[in-house]
Amino acid sequence: MQDLFQQSGHPIRQISGRRPKSDSGYLVVFGELFNRGYANGLVEEAQKNNYKIIKSTVGRRDSNQNIRALEDHEKPTDAFHFINVPLEAGFDMEVDEASGTSPVDDLKELGLKNWADFSWPKGKLENCLQKGRARFRKQVQDYVKELEKVLPQKNAHVLFAHLMAGGVPRAKIVMPLMNRVFKGTGERYMESQSFWNSAIGELCNLNFNEVTAYTLDILLEETTKLRDRIQQSGGHVSYVAYGYHGTEIWMKDHFQWQSYSPYLQGWAKLELEKVSLKWKNQNIPISTYNCPEILTNSSSIFQGVEAPLYTLLKTFQKLYPDNGRTHQLFNECTSLLKKPQAMEEIFSHINHYYQDPEVLQTIQFSDWPSHSNKAQLEKLLQLSHFVTESHLDSKNLMTAILSEVVFRSCGWVMFHDSYQPQQAVQWIGHDIVASAEVGRS
Repeated sequence: MQDLFQQSGHPIRQISGRRPKSDSGYLVVFGELFNRGYANGLVEEAQKNNYKIIKSTVGRRDSNQNIRALEDHEKPTDAFHFINVPLEAGFDMEVDEASGTSPVDDLKELGLKNWADFSWPKGKLENCLQKGRARFRKQVQDYVKELEKVLPQKNAHVLFAHLMAGGVPRAKIVMPLMNRVFKGTGERYMESQSFWNSAIGELCNLNFNEVTAYTLDILLEETTKLRDRIQQSGGHVSYVAYGYHGTEIWMKDHFQWQSYSPYLQGWAKLELEKVSLKWKNQNIPISTYNCPEILTNSSSIFQGVEAPLYTLLKTFQKLYPDNGRTHQLFNECTSLLKKPQAMEEIFSHINHYYQDPEVLQTIQFSDWPSHSNKAQLEKLLQLSHFVTESHLDSKNLMTAILSEVVFRSCGWVMFHDSYQPQQAVQWIGHDIVASAEVGRS
């Protein structure tokens, strides 16, 4: 597994070149920036380098479920410029003209007893998908027109940050099912593969792809003329996207690739990587950066996804044992635990989990993403519960401190590497995260 990752993955060990300083630098945030997310680190690094931040929105739904722009009180006030063109992607709420209903409408009457028997009318999803994609393309075209008004005619250095991800269908039945897939134990356990092979799983798969991957493709297509104009006038344009494909973490005496299972959005992340490769092969500076796990508002449904995050402390301890930042992080995190020795107990439990044969069956780089099995998921949930219970306050976890380290470091790496990225898909592991954090402190 480790050898295969080293051969076919592209982990970033160091930044070979730094982004040139520019008096006309712009970070274009394509998608909406929310608190406690990866992109906040990129924004902070861009601001430190005097880049002007151009923000956007996915919009909101009005009382009639129509997409609308933000009202004045909803707009961000801390950006150089804000483009108020809704960029909502996906098709789960697109109304099919033939049936007069959306996929979400069709799921309204389903409950936990009859959801598995549901099937889609022939052509329904494809019709809605094409309608949603056409709508999104028009939104991007309108967005680019507004962007062109903001960027200078000459010598602009523009970094596009693709933030689009997700796409969970907005039907009431979906979240109870997902809770069983990601958090279910005993009789409440649901096989992720059974869910994924269902009609609702089919909708999720297609909608995840639309939101996570094909939005990047459309962004690249619709900014072609803008990109050509900027480059011909002495400027530079590059693109970054946020991926996930497992992470290298320190286990026992070496760095070991691992991943969260079942990560159902993993197939969409693979599509995102393909889009990135397509455009990199056309000599466009673009890279999808597979980032380490953190705990955000959107990732909290994946209970246990935070487990590898704790091992970041081991990476600091291994690579920078005498550094002041290492000591500071250990002290801050240890202070949140019920007892100082709980830290080593946590590391021991995590090590045991990632060496467990039943767990390793679901963590194979050559077969990613993998579905979960009952034994593996229960062990992951038990691990997550153990670590949470080791804290003084279950609402004040080490994850907040360590997540901030990760998204700051990822922002630094992505900002400086993305001017001329070497690969279309790259991994940011705990080693480069620690290096970036120590280098900035």
